[in-house]
Amino acid sequence: MCYMAAALAMPDRELEISSEGEAQVLIPASSQPPQSQVVAATVDEPDHSYENVDLHENETHYPVLETTFRESGVSVSNFYIKDALGAGTDFESQLRLPLGFDFENTTEPQVLIFHTHTTESYLEYDEGYYHESFYPRNEDETKNMTSVGKKIADSLREKGIGVIHATKVHDSPEYSGAYDRSWDTITKYIEKYPSIKVVLDIHRDSIAGYDGEKVKPVFEVNGKKAAQIMIMAGSDIYDQYGFEDWEYNLRFALKLQECAEEMYPGMTRPLYFGDFAYNMPISRGSLLIEVGTDVNSLQEAQYTGKLLGNVLAKVLQTEG
Repeated sequence: MCYMAAALAMPDRELEISSEGEAQVLIPASSQPPQSQVVAATVDEPDHSYENVDLHENETHYPVLETTFRESGVSVSNFYIKDALGAGTDFESQLRLPLGFDFENTTEPQVLIFHTHTTESYLEYDEGYYHESFYPRNEDETKNMTSVGKKIADSLREKGIGVIHATKVHDSPEYSGAYDRSWDTITKYIEKYPSIKVVLDIHRDSIAGYDGEKVKPVFEVNGKKAAQIMIMAGSDIYDQYGFEDWEYNLRFALKLQECAEEMYPGMTRPLYFGDFAYNMPISRGSLLIEVGTDVNSLQEAQYTGKLLGNVLAKVLQTEG
């Protein structure tokens, strides 16, 4: 079946924002990274069981199509790339080149996690359908992207990595200008913590099918469903965005994708590589990552957050 992926919006830089945001600073208990091999995470949250009571009995409901995205696009190592740029980029060579930053043995924060579209959210339960009134935005930080970012941050901290998780809401009450506001947040923390090397904008996607269907990408680890991720790496071959170091960001994306598939086969959708920048020019270790879609369950997305933290830690501690 053919699916229509959500459109990619470029950053809007027309608004000035002066409001202050909140952030959770996580510093590891020990600066010495653990020597043990990273293993699959376990889920410590209780399972949610769906109450068999339809609270939307007068509404139309639409199917959620569950799938695992696999072989599509350019094959590189153990994964695939959707090369929207089509400029003949040598992905194999980029994958084997070193990262553009040195990851240090320090208690200082080296990773910044934030959310341009903070209120993006998920289905609360894995029901197999959604109702017509379903609105995948939520101000509750325990149910939106903040909760996924927290899982990533907690997982990194467990591996001895210092993290800042910026929880400021950038897309509400005003959606337009969210990338301007998140840029302000990023620059504020980088100025305060120049030790930051990795900057991750964590989102969720949305994929529509036909006749109201929506698609949820999943894979399994330890018998539990998790949301597939899509790593996005931009470029600037036409010198439009001031993103001259984009090849370094691409290397980081490629190494992250390869490691994710080694640790948790099926974790990734094809890496999306194209002509865009978002807020990636801020750092050679800056990426945008989509965790599932709006019809993945919250628990699936949070589980993926924990797994993604494991993958990040391994890449940074072995490649950085």
